[in-house]
Amino acid sequence: MDNTLTQLARVLEDRKLQPAEKSYVASLYDKGLDAILKKIGEEATETVIAAKNGDNSQIVYETADLWFHCLVLLAHQGLHPDDVLHELQRRFGLSGLDEKARRTE
Repeated sequence: MDNTLTQLARVLEDRKLQPAEKSYVASLYDKGLDAILKKIGEEATETVIAAKNGDNSQIVYETADLWFHCLVLLAHQGLHPDDVLHELQRRFGLSGLDEKARRTE
């Protein structure tokens, strides 16, 4: 059975074929990368505010919005959630400090 990320990725790919006036995601694709990035910035800010307010239900809600818009970005760029999951798996068991040091080499 497909997981939620795979199901969403499939829907987001389908939205590339939809007219902008019929789909929120299609309208974001139509507006381009800057509009998608702006939306991610807005959602990240809302997530931070929810966390600062300590409202767990709002943290979950805003994080879902943030993740969703990040998935839109991935699809727009021709990437799949599995690409991110593979990168996270690559880092698994690796100290964050070690991983950061490797990036500067």
